[in-house]
Amino acid sequence: MGATRTPRDRWIEEGLAVLAAAGPDAVRVEVLAKRLGVTKGGFYGHFADRDALLEAMLDAWERESTDEVIARVEREGGDPRTRIHRAGMLTFSDDRLLPIDLAIRAWARHDESVAERLRRVDNQRMALLREMIGTFCPDPDEVEARSLLAFCAAIGGHFLAADHGGRTRAQVLAHAADLVLDRPRKDTGSQSVSGSPPSHGRRPATPHRSPEAVPR
Repeated sequence: MGATRTPRDRWIEEGLAVLAAAGPDAVRVEVLAKRLGVTKGGFYGHFADRDALLEAMLDAWERESTDEVIARVEREGGDPRTRIHRAGMLTFSDDRLLPIDLAIRAWARHDESVAERLRRVDNQRMALLREMIGTFCPDPDEVEARSLLAFCAAIGGHFLAADHGGRTRAQVLAHAADLVLDRPRKDTGSQSVSGSPPSHGRRPATPHRSPEAVPR
C-alpha cells in the first residue's frame, strides 16, 4: 500500500500557524514539512509552488474570517448590537483568527496583492457594521463614523500601549462599545476621570450641529 498523503488542508493550516507566529517569510516548504513530520515531496502533490500555498492560505483566511463569521452571526441571530458584538468576538478576540489577521495586516504593508485582499475583507466587515448600526442610527455620516470607530477600537486595542488611569483596557473598550452602539453603560466598577462614581444609563444626546458650528 502506498503512503498516506498529508491532506492539503493540513499544509494550509500549518502555513497559517507559521504566518501568525513569524510572518510570511517564515512560511517555507521545508519548515512546514518538518513541523508536519513529512517529506517535502507531498507538498507538490497539492501545490505547484510556495506562491500557490500562500494564495491558498489567504483564501482560507478570507473565507473563515468573512463568510463563516457572517454565516454564524446570522445563524445565531439576536438584535443588531448582539450581532456586532458576536462578529467582533469571533474575529478579533479569538486565539486563532486574531493572530492571523494581525500578521496579514503587517504583510499587506509590503505586498500590494495582499493589501488588496485585506481591503476586500475589511470592506465586507465595514458593510456588516454599517448594516447593523444603521438599524438604530439614521444619519449615514454618523453610521460611517461609528463603524470606523468600532473597527479602529477592535484592531487598535491590540497595538496601543497606553495606560487608562486605573481602568483596565477591557473596561475602556467596553465603555467605548457602549458609546458606539448607543446602549446603556454597564457598571464596570471603574471611576470616572474626576474620581466620581461611573454614571449609569444612557448619556443625554448631544444636539446636532452643522459643520460650521463645530469649533476648529
